[in-house]
Amino acid sequence: MYRIHRILLLALACLLQTVLAENNRPKTLAELQAAIERVLKETNTPGACVAIVRKDGPEWIAGLGLADVASNKPVTPDTFFRVCSVSKGFVSLSLLKLEQEGRLKLQDTLKSRAPALVFDNPWEATDPVRLVHLLEHTAGWDDLSLKEYAFEHAEKFTLKDGLDFNPSARHSRWRPGTGYSYANAGPAAAAYAVEQVTGQKFEDHVEQTWFKPLGMTTASFLLTPSVESRMTKLYLADGRTQAPYWHLTMRAAGSLNASAKEMANYLQFLLNRGSFGGVQLLPPEAITRMETPSSNLAARQGMKLGYGLTNQTLHSDGRVFHGHYGSVVHGMSELVYSPEEGVGFIFMTNSGSGAAFGSIDWLLRSYITQKMPRAPEAPALASVPPSVLQDYAGWYEPTCPPTQVITGLWRLLLLTEIRPHTNGLGLRRFHGSFRNFMPYLAVSERLYRQPNESRASLALIKDRTDGTRVQVNMYDHVHTFRRIPASVAWLQIVIFGTTVVLLLSSLALPLIWAIRMIFRRKMPKENMRMRILPVLAALSLIAAVWIFRSAQENVIQRFGELTPWSLGFFVMTLAFALFAFWGLVSALRTENQMLRRWFWWHAFASSLIFSLVALYLGYWGYIGFRSWV
Repeated sequence: MYRIHRILLLALACLLQTVLAENNRPKTLAELQAAIERVLKETNTPGACVAIVRKDGPEWIAGLGLADVASNKPVTPDTFFRVCSVSKGFVSLSLLKLEQEGRLKLQDTLKSRAPALVFDNPWEATDPVRLVHLLEHTAGWDDLSLKEYAFEHAEKFTLKDGLDFNPSARHSRWRPGTGYSYANAGPAAAAYAVEQVTGQKFEDHVEQTWFKPLGMTTASFLLTPSVESRMTKLYLADGRTQAPYWHLTMRAAGSLNASAKEMANYLQFLLNRGSFGGVQLLPPEAITRMETPSSNLAARQGMKLGYGLTNQTLHSDGRVFHGHYGSVVHGMSELVYSPEEGVGFIFMTNSGSGAAFGSIDWLLRSYITQKMPRAPEAPALASVPPSVLQDYAGWYEPTCPPTQVITGLWRLLLLTEIRPHTNGLGLRRFHGSFRNFMPYLAVSERLYRQPNESRASLALIKDRTDGTRVQVNMYDHVHTFRRIPASVAWLQIVIFGTTVVLLLSSLALPLIWAIRMIFRRKMPKENMRMRILPVLAALSLIAAVWIFRSAQENVIQRFGELTPWSLGFFVMTLAFALFAFWGLVSALRTENQMLRRWFWWHAFASSLIFSLVALYLGYWGYIGFRSWV
């Protein structure tokens, strides 16, 4: 459910894939089970369920570890787990089915199918929000706020209640159908359109149309007494402390509860291209459409990697896979499959351990790919005129963050430079291996791939209506970058680097003063206030960062409500701005007074840079951020 965590988790999975030794790859199911059980133990994850499925049926379905630590109750193939955002697949299937029946079209506007739903799109007259945008996350909406995630009384919400909880988040921040950014409200709004067309509650429609034909007769979006009796408990990072069940404000986006045995049926249905039990529930082309990105600019230029109809197309180890993954509070899931090879897997855990997620993902991928043919040949390189490559060279900033509030950090951490490179382009990010350019080889004049990829993952966008842009598929996110002047990029880099240096040096000053006192050397008493204010500003900023990091294990509850963490962050960011501006005023007032010049210049520079940082953070809403509102 929370998108930034997902990006980090998939990055972790890719890292593990490169560092684990070849001889650790499981060759048999017994080795695979033993390896997963070791991962559960090492990461304090009580339990997991796993299904490996082929077109003709399940190869392996297993429950591993404990569903209830206190009673020592084991996980079985029938134990219910949180399916998390894999749930969204049933929204897309429902719309595809209704389109096949002629009852709606994916290109229908949201306004025509759900006129009562409140949303804001400045381009509605020329570029309306369409149903396809909701499923492919190209409507430009914010993801759910922490307050929405943390709301504790959503168990009785209807789908419309959940959508009405924070309608201000449904604002298109860019022209719909151009940039991608994951927003849980999108599929939920599409599910509401299903309700309007069918006259049924979404949960009832899915049960009748999908769960019964797929043999998922006990799966449910609701926590009924029957579901609760079969449900695993969820656990904190220690693997012992039980966490409460999390009721989402928009159930259609990620509330499905199901067993590995039932989800294996769903996976078999996808592998058999819409057929299950000898019955063709959807035509094969509808499943292919589900897996195919179409509405972002890169997809319209031919890039096949990315996010289709709540189904991702990802590149891994030279091969292309489809599926989805997700997380709720203290629960994770992933569905991965290859229709070409006729095999896939799904697993779910009862804790939110990213280390467990990455390791289990790697083990399962290693097992299912060991018998696959060699990865397909990469497409031949294309010859691109140097003028085209030079035309897109320069510095770029990201323009489609998951939520507006993180824009300020997103544009700095993902600041990217593109240069012409051997047989294509080179790309380097400010945050990461800044010295090295990642090569992207030309597949065509506007599509490029990395050397280990068999499909293009970078597109030079021809449409320059909103500036010079490129779109790059990194992990599960199609990032949209817009070119900015090099002077602006370097100014941000210099200020960032200077801020780090001055933060560290400001923190070192109290140590210097303490050493002077130990050796009984007199401390200059003049203008002590001017010298101490930058130190207080630095401590406040570091305290704010520490508070946020310390809350990560349970960030939704700790920041989605008024708690010591959310209040502490609010106070510390205000204190940082106060001490920074106060220090700058104090330094300017004492410029001509007697003071050791080094101390004055350091205090002045620190307060000036900290003030600029406070202005930047204030502009993007971080100073005095009330996350519980």
